[in-house]
Amino acid sequence: MSGTAQSVVRMANQIARNFAALGDEAAIAQTAEHIVLFWDPRMKATAFALDPVQFSPIARAAIDRLKAGIEGADASVD
Repeated sequence: MSGTAQSVVRMANQIARNFAALGDEAAIAQTAEHIVLFWDPRMKATAFALDPVQFSPIARAAIDRLKAGIEGADASVD
């Protein structure tokens, strides 16, 4: 894994860990919101391309939620 990919995994897991005290659903939502608001498109693309097992369960769920939203948006354009 490249240094950039390692950084993306580390940051996503740190963000998720910081929100974990809110409970799983709120932590997932807040982690996803943080990624949307503060990560540039290259960071998001890197996260979406990585093997999801590298992320903590909360970070993985947040990234999956964002990926589903993007794929859903792409599907609705057709």
